[in-house]
Amino acid sequence: YERVSERYNFLTSQRDDIDKSKKELLVIINDITSEMVTVFIDKFNQINKAFQETFLELFGGGKAELQIDYEGVEDPLAAGVEIVACPPGKKLTKISLLSGGERALTAIAILFAILKVRPMPFCILDEIEAALDDANVDRFASYLKKFAAETQFIVITHRKPTMNQADVLFGVTMQEKGVSKIVSVKLAEVESKLGAGTVE
Repeated sequence: YERVSERYNFLTSQRDDIDKSKKELLVIINDITSEMVTVFIDKFNQINKAFQETFLELFGGGKAELQIDYEGVEDPLAAGVEIVACPPGKKLTKISLLSGGERALTAIAILFAILKVRPMPFCILDEIEAALDDANVDRFASYLKKFAAETQFIVITHRKPTMNQADVLFGVTMQEKGVSKIVSVKLAEVESKLGAGTVE
């Protein structure tokens, strides 16, 4: 009896410790989840406001917003995010119903909205404006230039309007077959030597 009783008391003590730890962990998880929801909603609202501004500037009109899609869930952290956009001259619609170029420019507007809310020291963009026509590429490049004071952008592109707005161009050339060479050009130096407007 003494042996079994001692074993029982030991296991009961262990179980009570585990129950206590479980309750403490659940309290911590609930506190963290509550804080995450608060931070998420706050940042979501900031990004949504910035997105509405950047969309208006990039499209030269229209309106757009981000909406939390609570369909089937109550928790904002498990909910989806719906992008609703209305380019100038069109009806308010989901992003999936826009043309490829409009979708690309809307996604770019969201990227710039996030950068407005949370600036980064540098950002790499790879052919981000490939689906845009020349007029919208020019808008994108001019808007990108605005952010250059806070964020250094490395842009991989073949589009001339984007290259026109760059400070430095890097390219790969093959003067001899099988031998690649990196070429760099500082556009400000070219313009100072050859005159303003030369780069365009």
